[in-house]
Amino acid sequence: MSVQVALDIFSGRPNPTVTLEGREAASLLERAQPTVRIELDESPTPPPTLGYRGILIDQDETADLPRLSRIRDNRLFGAGLAHHARDESLEEFLISDEGPFAQTETGIEVLSDLSELRDKALTTDWSDWSWLDDIIIPPWPAPCKCGPIYEPSWWNVPSRQPYNNCYNYATNYRTDTFAQPGRANGAMYSSLTCRSVQPAAVADKLIESPDADNRCPEEGHLVALVVWPGGDYHWYRKGEDGWWTHKPGSTAVTNLDNSGKKIVDPRTADRGPYTEFCTFMVVMHGHIKIG
Repeated sequence: MSVQVALDIFSGRPNPTVTLEGREAASLLERAQPTVRIELDESPTPPPTLGYRGILIDQDETADLPRLSRIRDNRLFGAGLAHHARDESLEEFLISDEGPFAQTETGIEVLSDLSELRDKALTTDWSDWSWLDDIIIPPWPAPCKCGPIYEPSWWNVPSRQPYNNCYNYATNYRTDTFAQPGRANGAMYSSLTCRSVQPAAVADKLIESPDADNRCPEEGHLVALVVWPGGDYHWYRKGEDGWWTHKPGSTAVTNLDNSGKKIVDPRTADRGPYTEFCTFMVVMHGHIKIG
């Protein structure tokens, strides 16, 4: 018996993932058994924000749970599933120092921040995002003649969404490999810092543009790099209409920040734990290679 659990928290690099075997797997499935159905009009998938989005469970051992499910706020969501878990302390255990992610290097790095990130994610009211999506507050950004168009429906399909991250989306380059800066050119970043991720992107032929100041380039399109110090990196891209959009990890493409506002400048957007703004860069269409 085996069960895979993933901490859905990163945007650039793969999420911390652990495979539980034998008794550990059986114990998790027992504690995750669905009980009382949730009578709420709540989406099984949280909004595509930066930071904590829940725990993903991938299993085919029991018919009481779908193959893929998510625990968030001690509630279970998945295909045909919107229930409380039998053990309402399961989520707290999984993200604690006693849980399985403490066994992984990437998990240890973020566990100290996790409680605060989870509390913030669960106390934010996302119910009004549908109308916030249409708000435009002047001054309107200037159009970018070479910027990519905003077409989330192309990216947000099962064959593409889980396999392409913020770097894929920002560069407008589908690889289905969760592309990492520098990896395709033998120069992958070595730490989660601006000083490491930026030169890795340069190796992929992105152009450094620190003085862009949110202005559209004459050729190519503008992207922006930010970092969660010691945790992860994230990329945004400036579109044809002048607004910024992004794709938090394996979640959906969005044109909103963590406060549900349209993004006029990534330097001033609510970026959750990605507190360090690194730089602007330019992507020349057809010139880059990522993987």
